Parts: sequence; structure tokens; C-alpha cells
Amino acid sequence: MTLDNLIGKSLEHIEPDSAAIRRLLEAAQRNIKDAELTGLSNETRFDTAYKAIMQLANAALQASGFRTLTSKPGHHQTLIQSLVKTVGIETERMIVLDALRKQRNITDYSGDLVEDAAVTECLLQARYLLATITTWLGSEK
Repeated sequence: MTLDNLIGKSLEHIEPDSAAIRRLLEAAQRNIKDAELTGLSNETRFDTAYKAIMQLANAALQASGFRTLTSKPGHHQTLIQSLVKTVGIETERMIVLDALRKQRNITDYSGDLVEDAAVTECLLQARYLLATITTWLGSEK
């Protein structure tokens, strides 16, 4: 399956905008730095690292000429799953990212506490994704 198969269902074509992509990368970098602040609660750190992951996945998708249809449910899942097609992450890593998405949903809707291990994993994945997408964008030129 290609991303083109999702046009009209969960994606739309766009013209890549290098300034918008750069802003998403910069925002993700700021969010990663914020998530590293140990004085914040685990919930805030996790949410902020997760937000960086979403911004990075969005940057990769936009650089590939697509945008999620946010009016349709599941756009976070689409962003994560698209990373396999955009930057070529391994399916196993996509599964980890999707597990973080599910954890975020549970936390947001249940008020459950976020464990240290979840914060650590979310930050690790955000850093990995930043490095992967930065390298991928550099090779796209």
C-alpha cells in the first residue's frame, strides 16, 4: 500500500512548504528540550515528548507531499503509521510509537499516572525520530 491509497480517507495531497516543515522541526526540538526538564511531572514530560513525535511525523509527511485530514478520526495513528512509508522506519519501531500513542490516550482519558519508563521511552523515540528525519530531509535535497 502507498500513501496515495489514503487520499480522501485520511490524507490529502499538499505542496511541501519548507518553511512550515522547518517550523515543525524547530517546535519538536523545543518540545524535546522541555520534556527533558526533570522538574516537570511525568505526565507533562510524556505529553511534550509525544507532541514532538507528532510534529516530527507531520514534518515527514508534509515533506512527502501529504497532510492528514484532521477532520477524520485517527490522524495521530495515520501520522505514526506513515513513518514507515515516508522515512522508512522499521515496523517494530512504528509499533513502539503506536504503543506510546495508546498510552497517551489512556493517560489523557483516565488520569492514570505516567511511569518513569514511559517518559524515558517516549523521549528516546522522539530523539531517534528527530535524528532520523533530520538525516532523511538532508538526503532529500
